[in-house]
Amino acid sequence: TLEGAIAVCIVKYGNRKGKVELSDEDDEETEPSWEKQEAMVRKLQRKFPDQDKEELRMVLQEHEWKYQDALEVLKMFSDQESKTSHDASNKSTGFSKRSASPSLSSSVKKRFSCSSVASIAKRQAAERKRKARDSNEHVSSEGESNDEEETFNSDFDDSDNELTSEGGNSGLRGEILTFFRESSLDELKLIAGCSIKKAQKIVELRPFNNWESLVEVLQKENGLSEDLLMGCKVVLKERTVVLGLMSKCETISSKMVKQVTQVMEKGLGAIKQPNLKPYQLIGLNWLLLLHQHKLSGILADEMGLGKTIQAIAFLAQLYEDGITGPHLITVPSSTLGNGLHDNLLSLVYTGSVEDRRYLRHEILNQEVEFNVIVTTYNLAIGNDNDRSLFRKLRLKYAVFDEGHMLKNMSSLRYRHLMAINAQHRLLLTGTPLQNNLLELMSLLNFIMPSMFSSSTSQISKMFSMKSHEEQSRFERDRIAQAKLIMKPFILRRVKNEVLQQLPAKKEKVEFCSMSEKQQVLYDTLFKKLKRSNSGEKRELCNVMMHLRKMANHPLLHRQYYTTEKLKAMSQLMLKEPSHFDADPHLIQEDMEVMTDFELHRLCQQYSSVSSYQLENDLLLDSGKFHHLTELLTSLKKEGDRVVLFSQFAMMLDILEVLLKHLKHRYVRLDGSTPIADRIGLIDEFNTDPDIFVFLLSTRAGGLGINLTSANVVILHDIDYNPYNDKQAEDRCHRVGQTKTVKVIKLISKDSIEDCMLQLGQRKLKLEQDMTATDGGEGDIPEDMASLLKVSLGL
Repeated sequence: TLEGAIAVCIVKYGNRKGKVELSDEDDEETEPSWEKQEAMVRKLQRKFPDQDKEELRMVLQEHEWKYQDALEVLKMFSDQESKTSHDASNKSTGFSKRSASPSLSSSVKKRFSCSSVASIAKRQAAERKRKARDSNEHVSSEGESNDEEETFNSDFDDSDNELTSEGGNSGLRGEILTFFRESSLDELKLIAGCSIKKAQKIVELRPFNNWESLVEVLQKENGLSEDLLMGCKVVLKERTVVLGLMSKCETISSKMVKQVTQVMEKGLGAIKQPNLKPYQLIGLNWLLLLHQHKLSGILADEMGLGKTIQAIAFLAQLYEDGITGPHLITVPSSTLGNGLHDNLLSLVYTGSVEDRRYLRHEILNQEVEFNVIVTTYNLAIGNDNDRSLFRKLRLKYAVFDEGHMLKNMSSLRYRHLMAINAQHRLLLTGTPLQNNLLELMSLLNFIMPSMFSSSTSQISKMFSMKSHEEQSRFERDRIAQAKLIMKPFILRRVKNEVLQQLPAKKEKVEFCSMSEKQQVLYDTLFKKLKRSNSGEKRELCNVMMHLRKMANHPLLHRQYYTTEKLKAMSQLMLKEPSHFDADPHLIQEDMEVMTDFELHRLCQQYSSVSSYQLENDLLLDSGKFHHLTELLTSLKKEGDRVVLFSQFAMMLDILEVLLKHLKHRYVRLDGSTPIADRIGLIDEFNTDPDIFVFLLSTRAGGLGINLTSANVVILHDIDYNPYNDKQAEDRCHRVGQTKTVKVIKLISKDSIEDCMLQLGQRKLKLEQDMTATDGGEGDIPEDMASLLKVSLGL
């Protein structure tokens, strides 16, 4: 245990005040990068498979991430324990029966002496030096690195002298020469210290006939230097890392292709699940095949085909086979609480900070039995205590619903979830994979961390640059290779392939003319923003958001509450008991940053300013509202039920005013809806046919919710990313739907929404996602920014 390792550490280092015996790695930085830390933890876990991963991590932390020091102490601990321990470890069948990690008995601790520790340490130091002189060991076909895990190809390790010695154009010199001759601007920019201007100069000075001419140019040309040669060597080394990793993946992939093809064509035939559709049974068999090979995977069926059902059936089958967990299922907040298989004991990890503290105590002290623990992404990475729980649990499978949120290996969410202690990972995503090698590699790294995590910095650097031109040949080749390699680990089916009986989905774009007042306000705002805009991306974000809001409803800005009105209202607010001693100037300042609708609600809340409430005509004065009034009336007559989406919570507030005015029954779910209430709202809508409309925010309601009782989806305002809208549409168009689904997109005519629609349609054709994972609300894609510049005439 950690206590035992620390005790030995104290014996070993306690009497040393200043100088300590340095390991071979002492010259390295004291705090290695995250990926190196994870690699060290995995190396120790391979050597000590019975030790808890979290304890190994803490031992490394105690030794300032010096791998050899931690290894020596753990070996001494392990050697002594093996001589004194006589108890056989209990076989783990579930979390509640899980055996504890081996611990260091007090009798063993007492046996340690300074002399014996020093003797062992010297022997191990000598052994370490001997290993360092040996040639690098190869990587096994299973993809596990050896004890002296090394990512760089040995051809580069001792090649510094080759750049300065005689040797013609062969070997490393030849590769560097070829790189300078043929690389694109973006590839040249990968070299440390090579700016876009330097890269352009290098391209202009081509061709370089031989090594000598290249060196001469770099020495003589102003702004260039021979340092670029060493930088190029690093780039080539990093490329070698990527190629080596792909080669390891290809070895595994080649073994799997035939068996996966057999499953897809014939099925395994051994598993019978009467509640699963034929294609879902194939998915279950595919998951079992991966499990047999001890591999992780990505179930990427199109939205609405029941990925979650297949995953739960898989865990239930493992239970029948004696693998009872524990497993983790991480889901979006909107789906927390959905039922699992009857055989599986599930525990929902949610609640307040205090509630979760009690839950953690019960879980870690085995006071509660479960096979599956279910939580949300936010709670899985919430605070230090939440994250610590999932690192300490010895999970069999970690299932991540909406796995496309893990495409950015540099994000904090990705790193925290990577630290979860699970033998296998399963990603569920309905979003197609993009033509972006970094995202493909991020997914590969997440499902096969033992192979990739020690090299994420090289992968990220190689493929995260923003291209100024077409993809380089190197990147195109790697994308093709990565997709080929990933084929056995990814299963994707689309609805028209497997569900011929699923009702059709008809999409329609309806252009809405803005109201007269709205059009005047939009044109005025457009001219104002065009004059003040500098063309920078941050400014464009603000411009686009302002125009989007005005195109949807004027009350999302402040137009009707003038400065004079606010001054009068701030004085009247002093009559309120809660504001009698407030400063009216500060009240006015607060009001000036509020929208018209927020100020209207303020007037409803306080009687002293109630006379300033807006008239109903202004609340309903929107081109989309005029269109929506007629549309909803028509749909209700036809017996349809509606799911109405909007991007903005305040827009949902105003839509509530419209629905109340039209006397339509509705329920609402958005990001502020308590998790505990969400399933109840969904059940209420699905079971009560008198509820005509379900109001949803696109982000909160677009993930994992089943609303097949409705057959009309109305998108009041579209998203930058068309796949977010597709997610929303498929809340109705999924397994269980019996009616034709109508999808209606409302677009304000001759507005910024026109640009968004055009670009979204283009992206859907290319099957590309528009935005990077974890993008903030204010971010807009590069191509959207370019299109906006054109529309503004910048």
